[in-house]
Amino acid sequence: MKAKAKTVLQPLKISCTSTACDKGLHCFLQKKKLKAASISGKCRDCGADLVDWKRVHKRALADAPYTFNALKYELIRHHFWHIDIDQKAINHARRKGKIGMREAAEERIRHSVGPAEPTFDGRQTPREGNALFYAQHATATCCRKCIEEWHGILRGVQLEEAVIKYFLELLVLYVEDRLSFLSTDGEVIPRN
Repeated sequence: MKAKAKTVLQPLKISCTSTACDKGLHCFLQKKKLKAASISGKCRDCGADLVDWKRVHKRALADAPYTFNALKYELIRHHFWHIDIDQKAINHARRKGKIGMREAAEERIRHSVGPAEPTFDGRQTPREGNALFYAQHATATCCRKCIEEWHGILRGVQLEEAVIKYFLELLVLYVEDRLSFLSTDGEVIPRN
């Protein structure tokens, strides 16, 4: 009996500006020409106007379900809400547990996007290897450009404590949603 060959899926080649408008997946990050004309909030390719930006920019934790649904209209965010989290990232999260992931998430926000001008802004959040990287891309807290577009906080301004706490809670909610099996204090997982 022959073993079935395993199909290897190739990673999607998507970026922060990718769209699949025909599938309801857009990009709200504006092209320079549209931004200069003060046209924002609509899909850069098809013009779809799907997000209540005033509502999202309030950054109300009680309204996180709306914000998460709105984020999923954007192709790159949708991708990180639905992609399988890699095993290395899962094992890392299992070692840390819920408490350790919360602590790591706060540290990550403070250092990767908290400063007014973060180091390597736009490239500081890898796409795999840590569940928090997935969470940052999914919640648009991965770089200051995405934070400006989605959360209404201008680049060049250090994040206030209330914003850091809000972003922390978004990451925690993502981790709880995607990795609901995590123990509170972590567990022993051998490193390979």
